[in-house]
Amino acid sequence: MKKINIKPLHDRVIIEPLPVEDKTSSGIFIPDTAKEKSQKGIVIAVGPGKKNYNMTVKNGDKVLYGKYSGTDLKINNKEYLIMHESDILAILN
Repeated sequence: MKKINIKPLHDRVIIEPLPVEDKTSSGIFIPDTAKEKSQKGIVIAVGPGKKNYNMTVKNGDKVLYGKYSGTDLKINNKEYLIMHESDILAILN
């Protein structure tokens, strides 16, 4: 798991998006222009939560989030997303 020098506030989390598949299950390569934005990622940092609200996700969780969720963030030439925990749809096993 990556270590970054940023701590999200309140109910926010920082996610490292997982790479998007570059070919289909049948072996056809997908061109860059046809690739969709990733909706899966790894939680890198978790805020402390809010009053009367405990965070559900933790560092290292693999999660599924909405297609247009979060704000793009670039740290040390690496792409991340910062979003509210409520934008996360599920924790993947």
